[in-house]
Amino acid sequence: MIYISHVSMIYNADLSRSKMKFMRLGTRPDNFYTEEAIRTIYSDSPSDLTIHVNNITYLLHKFPLVPKCGLLQRLCSDRSDCSRLVLELHDIPGGEDAFELCAKFCYGIAIDLSAHNFVRAICAAKFLQMTESIEKGNFASKLEAFFNSCILEGWKDSVVTLQTTRTLPEWSENLGIIRKCIDSVVEKILTPPTKVKWSYTYTREGYSKKKHHHSAPKDWWTEDIANLDIDLFRCVLNTVKLTNTLPPQLIGESLHVYSSLWLTKNKPDPETSIESSNRKRQLETIISMIPEDKGSVSVGFLLKLLNLANILKASPVIKTQLIKQCSLQLEDATVNDLLLLSSSSNNSSDNNHIHDVDLVKAIVESFIMRWRRKAHSRQDLIKKVVQLVDSYLQIVATGANVPVQKIVSLAKTLPEFARLEHDNLYKAIDIYLQEHPQISKEEKKQLCSVIDCQKLSPGVCAHVVKNERLPVRMVVQVLFFEQERSGTNTTSSHEFQHSKTYSKTQPSYQRQKSKVTEENLQLGSSDSRTSKTTHETTRKNIEPELNQMSRRTKGVEMGSKKVEEGIRSGSRKTGIQTSKSGDR
Repeated sequence: MIYISHVSMIYNADLSRSKMKFMRLGTRPDNFYTEEAIRTIYSDSPSDLTIHVNNITYLLHKFPLVPKCGLLQRLCSDRSDCSRLVLELHDIPGGEDAFELCAKFCYGIAIDLSAHNFVRAICAAKFLQMTESIEKGNFASKLEAFFNSCILEGWKDSVVTLQTTRTLPEWSENLGIIRKCIDSVVEKILTPPTKVKWSYTYTREGYSKKKHHHSAPKDWWTEDIANLDIDLFRCVLNTVKLTNTLPPQLIGESLHVYSSLWLTKNKPDPETSIESSNRKRQLETIISMIPEDKGSVSVGFLLKLLNLANILKASPVIKTQLIKQCSLQLEDATVNDLLLLSSSSNNSSDNNHIHDVDLVKAIVESFIMRWRRKAHSRQDLIKKVVQLVDSYLQIVATGANVPVQKIVSLAKTLPEFARLEHDNLYKAIDIYLQEHPQISKEEKKQLCSVIDCQKLSPGVCAHVVKNERLPVRMVVQVLFFEQERSGTNTTSSHEFQHSKTYSKTQPSYQRQKSKVTEENLQLGSSDSRTSKTTHETTRKNIEPELNQMSRRTKGVEMGSKKVEEGIRSGSRKTGIQTSKSGDR
């Protein structure tokens, strides 16, 4: 007698509240009992069949079992004395649990079969040869009917059954269970969201609060298949990709969901070899399945994978592939994304947090190389990367374990023309000097060498002049360029005033036709005299300033010591008062 019904089952905590099908076979109550390591059944007849399965001994009866099991029939025929039969069935797939399901079926004891125990039951039934050729309506045939009509028709039934095949992969492969389950899962994944009527797991924040959903979300299937073993997950996703039906962003989303569950939730412990090996295999499989299409996964997700690859010591090929993919989307990254690249553990304090500046540099170098190769590279992209790198430098500058050389190296990775102004870079350098007061004068000079004083705004130049943390050479350079800038502005002002005066002296264009030629000739003569006078005046005004700048340039080296003494004494000959506290 077969009952097919529904029951609420729980699978891996995520498949709760889902109605999954089960099949009940038999009507008799369960009268198996255990005494030490012996399992037997209450019966008026003495046991005449002893079967050893692993560490369990079963005391049973030949009559209910042998007629339904082709294997037992063959073993009995090989024995001359069948009055008391003792068998060793240690090789039975599924172990003692699967054997007991088969034994209870033979006794007519009620058993419930579902996606959770189907694989063990069908493999054990095939092992014992409980087929139609032995007896009609045998265990294997009933299991196959349940599999085809119920399990493969359900979404979660198919996923759960596929997951349980990992305990018996060879048997499941030979019986075709894996392929049929994968085909069923893929078929349902490719179903249009408007036609999805079955239960699925979807725990995105805010989704459950929405009352009216006219159709399932496009990624409704990603959380359920994330419970699969990595090899089964790869088989399902590769089959989906081969159909070219779903966009690469959906494939990327499924990879992100899987990684969030198994990889990126907690950082692995490299010292635990088994855990590290498993995660490394999962990581490499995930990376191999990332679509080549730009934007299929976010750059933040790629950076998380890169950081894991670094921690797990993945192969150089894997790391190079990830660096390349990160560089393709670097302009979309945020500072927080780059800060994911670190070598600290979960329990590390902020003081022990080590930012992986070298890895960031490798990504920036890859970006610059690809940017240069393009014939018509977009300027806005490199501007975004410059802003990103300078903001990143401002944060890592506070780290106690970041040496000067790494700051300088990353700052110089970007070409000089990429930075139109150096204000943000100066801020990063100033933060580093403030957080690392113990560095030497040579290191200060090396650090400040990345700053182009001519690209600092007037406000930042004023800060530089009052900043006691900076080398004197840089302060002198800023003073010089500020003087040069002031002189240029004065010259431009003189020329502008002259231009206004000149424009007022021009005659009106509306003249009679007979006088145009004569007046134009007179105007040309006047312009020539005015231009000559103006250039002579401008030359006389600028010449002293140019001579002064020339003398300052030659005297910068000789005067740096005097300026330093002036700073220490609290004043400068230039008239700019130094702040003892410094403008932080």
